[in-house]
Amino acid sequence: MSHSESRGARLRREMRVSFALALPLVLGQASSMAMNIVDTFLAGRHGPVTLAAVGIGSAVWSVVILISIGVLMAVPPTVSQLNGAGRRGEIGAVFRQALWLALMLGVALVFVVRLGALALAPMGITAEARPEAVAFLQAISWGAPALALYFCLRNLSEGVAWTRPAMVFGIAGLVLLAPLGWALMFVAGLGARGLGYAVAITLWCQAAGLAVYLYRSPRFADLALFARFEPPRWRPIRDLLALGLPMGVSVFMEGSLFVATALLIGTLGTTQVAAHQIAILVASLCFMVPLGVAMATTVRVGHAVGAGDRSAMRWAAAAGYALAMLAQTLSAIVLVAGAGIWAALFTDEPEVIALATLLMAYAAVFQYPDGLQALSAGALRGLKDTKVPMLITVFAYWGLGLPLGAWFGLGRDGGAPGLWTGLIVGLSVAALLLGGRFLRLARRPLAPA
Repeated sequence: MSHSESRGARLRREMRVSFALALPLVLGQASSMAMNIVDTFLAGRHGPVTLAAVGIGSAVWSVVILISIGVLMAVPPTVSQLNGAGRRGEIGAVFRQALWLALMLGVALVFVVRLGALALAPMGITAEARPEAVAFLQAISWGAPALALYFCLRNLSEGVAWTRPAMVFGIAGLVLLAPLGWALMFVAGLGARGLGYAVAITLWCQAAGLAVYLYRSPRFADLALFARFEPPRWRPIRDLLALGLPMGVSVFMEGSLFVATALLIGTLGTTQVAAHQIAILVASLCFMVPLGVAMATTVRVGHAVGAGDRSAMRWAAAAGYALAMLAQTLSAIVLVAGAGIWAALFTDEPEVIALATLLMAYAAVFQYPDGLQALSAGALRGLKDTKVPMLITVFAYWGLGLPLGAWFGLGRDGGAPGLWTGLIVGLSVAALLLGGRFLRLARRPLAPA
């Protein structure tokens, strides 16, 4: 076998390993994303005003999701590096402090959501949809602590390379939300408020179920996760924050670009808001694949770093990039070929369908940069490199993407398509800079876990 053939065989083998680790994560992320699709579907059946209100409310709620995901992303690389270094006995203590961090974060985010509801009027959100959006946010805010706790529990499991719970509990949440949301929204007559309560209840059920699983599963018995009660201790929480806050800023910078875009579109009327909500949901569902691959890459890179194996680290990253690019090619085809069909699933308004179809063509354009930036960020997290990626995302998304989108969309009257142009620019710049950062660091000797 030639050298090139042996490298190809190695890449295929590494891709199979990454795929096996990533598949439950992809399905779990897709299930979580499908919960937003269920929200949109139910809201669309309730009426265009409710659809616009839930779209606006979901944009604000996504800030909570982004902050929770970002800060608690400190758990997987910390756990995976300890696991790779053969220091599993230290994982339980880290986990118990991470739970305190998640609880404090979740309580704080309840108030963030409620402040966001109060800010809709000053932001100029269309008055027609504002009351229902406020009601949705007030109800869903009670789920913020559960969301943070759930991410902490799930990240622990992923850090030791056991990703199946993400899939199982993600699907379970989806199965619960659909009938519960319908009952509270239509049968109880609570409208958007009922949908918010349904999401909050579902999140608490997911968090409680996953906690019971981790407590009872023999797979985690040697970690002694719940062996004793420990009060919060500042030093380990500080260490998690030192790693997690830059990750949180990075994730927030990307996600808030989409949130800010949604809120700016919210000033353009219900048709553009509804079209944006449909298109961004379909695009976000496609993004779950590279996101799951990136999360698996974080774990594999972190494990290799803990073991001090630079070759394994580089192959894990290469497999992640290959899988991400393959997934994004398929996503672009799905978005272009099925745009009209996906839009018609959510509404029968011709103007909304036409605009949503156009926006999905824009989404197809940013599939490759979106996949590249996600995978590069995941690989860098595995290296525990967080501060420079944070600066890159601030520059790419808020220094370039949002200002250009606002100029094209509002200043040049380009509407939603103009604002989506800013998304393409921001994601492309982030992909180039984050990818270059990882390539440079991959050539250096590994630091100890």
